[in-house]
Amino acid sequence: MERENKLAKEDACVSVPLMSSVCNFSGGFNMFGAIVGDVLGSVWEFHPVRTGVTFEALQPRCKFTDDSVLTFATADVLLNGGDYGETYRRWGRAYPGRGYGRRFGAWLASDSMGAYNSLGNGSAMRVAPVGWAFETLDETLEEAKRSAECTHNHPEGVKGAQATAALIFLARQGENKSEMKKYAEKTFEYDLSRSIDEVRKTSRFDETCPISVPEAFICFFEADSFEETVRNAISLRADADTQACIAGGIAEAFWREIPEDWRQFTRERLEKNQLELLDSFSTKYCR
Repeated sequence: MERENKLAKEDACVSVPLMSSVCNFSGGFNMFGAIVGDVLGSVWEFHPVRTGVTFEALQPRCKFTDDSVLTFATADVLLNGGDYGETYRRWGRAYPGRGYGRRFGAWLASDSMGAYNSLGNGSAMRVAPVGWAFETLDETLEEAKRSAECTHNHPEGVKGAQATAALIFLARQGENKSEMKKYAEKTFEYDLSRSIDEVRKTSRFDETCPISVPEAFICFFEADSFEETVRNAISLRADADTQACIAGGIAEAFWREIPEDWRQFTRERLEKNQLELLDSFSTKYCR
């Protein structure tokens, strides 16, 4: 469902009654959409769904992965300050075995290893909080770059983070899909012309930004709801948790809704400190 203009969401934090029940970790309008996408996509990453978008989304084996861990770390920096590299290492080491890539795992284990010129989608999967934290697009782009460069300092790695954060920013500002798509195509030179059916025919497991990030964007642009966005991402039979994380972060900012059973299911799989961080982030950055 396309929105007509930006006005519908302006002053959301004062126009919606009982905001304490909206702008918090129980499903507040910010980074939680990325976490939900990661958790629901987690069981499909190496066991691709074979039934298109028709599948049971709430699987007992669902869990948060490295995508969520590092998204929490990004939010931690935005809330409490600090260095992205140090904070990613602290959070990553606190949650070992959550699916970190080989090179990131080596970086995580080292106290001295610097950025390693990665163009992987790890820069985009962790950037959702940046899309909510700033008042201008320029600030958003600069902070997304900063969040990426400690590990993913390849131009494509930086671009993936910036594009994802920018679309979240534009969505929460009330921009319509057509303008968001034009912006991403012109600014980041992503090909977003394919339909979701065309993407499904050629998609494969690929963890690089140039391939997986525009595919995740198409999952959002071709959907009519948050749920359909996440189902689209999982149905690609590719990097399910990460692409659902990226697409879910944008979709939540756009539609401002997540199915209640999905919210509750995800909350039950998070730890107390993670829920507290979500609550604090939603309180500070209620948009």
